[in-house]
Amino acid sequence: MSRDALLKSRWEKLVQKLSAQFSDGDALDLDAIIYLVGVQELGQIHRSFKKDEKLNLMHIAICKVLEPYGYYAFDYVDEQGWPHYKNLEQLPALKAGEQSVLMKEAIVQYFLDHKVLD
Repeated sequence: MSRDALLKSRWEKLVQKLSAQFSDGDALDLDAIIYLVGVQELGQIHRSFKKDEKLNLMHIAICKVLEPYGYYAFDYVDEQGWPHYKNLEQLPALKAGEQSVLMKEAIVQYFLDHKVLD
């Protein structure tokens, strides 16, 4: 199976699995899955978040999934328990579709590493 076909297959499997668990089967989009990763990384699962906190959760998720690519490195956890990352390298200038592929690839790898996908 080609790399693109494997990514597509794994992404679809992940969307099905997370959608069944978190949205009564309605397909989650990329942003929703990024948000879920942020909540997981923060570890404060059973609470409501304000709008600015939701954006911060998405930032945490993006940093976490792109960390293995060398773009970010974990820095510290603040007194409220929020992880902070430092930027190591600027992301390349990518078209929207290319950004989407990079994020899907990084998210699939995150869930493979966490044994959610096989």
